[in-house]
Amino acid sequence: MTAVLAPFATGRKLISTPLFDRLAGRIVAEEQLTRELAERIVEQALAFLAVCARNTGAPLAPSELVDIGWHTFILHTRDYADFCDRIAGRFLHHVPTEDGDPAETGAAAHATLSRTVAAIERAGYAVDPALWPAVNGKCNVNCSQCKNGCSDDPPPTN
Repeated sequence: MTAVLAPFATGRKLISTPLFDRLAGRIVAEEQLTRELAERIVEQALAFLAVCARNTGAPLAPSELVDIGWHTFILHTRDYADFCDRIAGRFLHHVPTEDGDPAETGAAAHATLSRTVAAIERAGYAVDPALWPAVNGKCNVNCSQCKNGCSDDPPPTN
């Protein structure tokens, strides 16, 4: 018997091509990043949000680069609200941390990012290691959450 490995899912398939292109284009224009990097950011932001939609445990958080994709998507309020309703059945809130919150740096941030990457992988989405500072249990760059320190707001577990 031959085992067949299913390919990883991609965040790109969660929204229409025109919307994906608009989000990537906005990142290129506002962040002065290459189109290729902007597309990778949107891809990972969508996978992150899909995992947040199922999350009922400890909050998940994007990396600094992935957060750019989340912020960009939120600005398209109707599209974002429709996506949240379709993917989660509720609005996926972006919850900033307060300045100096120990959860946004060091070991706590590393644990959150590691938990997030693991959740994305468990959900079957491809992880782009270059966009996540915590991959395979260790930081590959300075380990911190998004530049503003933020997380999803998981629903209660009851």
